[in-house]
Amino acid sequence: MPGQRKRKHRRLREADRRSLVGRPGRWETLLSTEDHQEFRTFIHRMYAEGLVTDPNLVRLDQFCGRLQHPTTYRVSVFVPAPA
Repeated sequence: MPGQRKRKHRRLREADRRSLVGRPGRWETLLSTEDHQEFRTFIHRMYAEGLVTDPNLVRLDQFCGRLQHPTTYRVSVFVPAPA
């Protein structure tokens, strides 16, 4: 069935993210932009520089725009609370 691998991968990542629900901490926004190319460049630079150690701690959001509100892209990282 077309697209099943993508859906399965998405479900696995969502399950990993749900494991963060009970952990103390917060999601901190690193980038919020309306430019898709800037969004992609930022993500590639994060991975190239080794800033991402665990992909489950990074959240990539795309807020779909309509006529009045443009599409917005956001990169957030989970910051655990100090012990």
